[in-house]
Amino acid sequence: MSKKTLKQFFKSLDRSFFIDNEFKNCAGLDRALPIGHEQTISQPSLVLKMTEQLSLNENCKVLEIGTGSGYQTAFLAEFSKEVFTVERIEELGKNARNKLEQLGYDNIHFKIDDGSEGWPEHAPYDRIIVTAAAEQVPDELIDQLDVEGIMVIPVGPQGSQKLKLIKRDINRKIQSETIGYVVFVEMKGKYGWSK
Repeated sequence: MSKKTLKQFFKSLDRSFFIDNEFKNCAGLDRALPIGHEQTISQPSLVLKMTEQLSLNENCKVLEIGTGSGYQTAFLAEFSKEVFTVERIEELGKNARNKLEQLGYDNIHFKIDDGSEGWPEHAPYDRIIVTAAAEQVPDELIDQLDVEGIMVIPVGPQGSQKLKLIKRDINRKIQSETIGYVVFVEMKGKYGWSK
C-alpha cells in the first residue's frame, strides 16, 4: 500500500511511460490519446476521478475491465491489495504487463479475454472499474460485486455515456447514481452497442 496520497501518486506517475507511439510527447496533456488497436489511454483527470470514486484501501480486491496501456492499473495496484485485470487485445495486455512488472508491481493478475462478463473465478470483488462503455451495466459484473462494494462504469451509446457509480449495500441492494458524462471506447461482446 502506497505511503503517498492518491494526488501525490497522480503527480509522480509518468504517463508517457505507458505510451509507445507518436503521441508520447502529448502525455502531459489532459486528454485521451490513441494507443493503437482503436483504443485510448484516458485523460489523467478522469483516471484520477474514477480512482477517487472507488475509495480504495489496503484490503481491496479489485477487478479492472480493460487493462489498456496499464496506466489506470498502476493506480489500482498502488492503493489496493490485489488487482485482477482483463484485456481483450493480447498485444495491449502483454505490453501493459511488461510495464507494470518493470514498475515493480507484484499484486496484479492478468488475463487476455473478453472482460464484459468479468472474471468470475475470483469473485466477489470489493471494487470493479470498467474502462470501456457498455450499452447497459453487465449483470455479470453486478453479480461479482461484493457486499459494500463499489463499481465505476461508463454506460450509454456511442459518443456520450453516463459515468455510473454503483454500490451494493449491506443488505445486498444495488444503488446507482450518475457522477459525470464521458466518452469511452466501446465494450465489445454481449454489452457493446454495435452487436
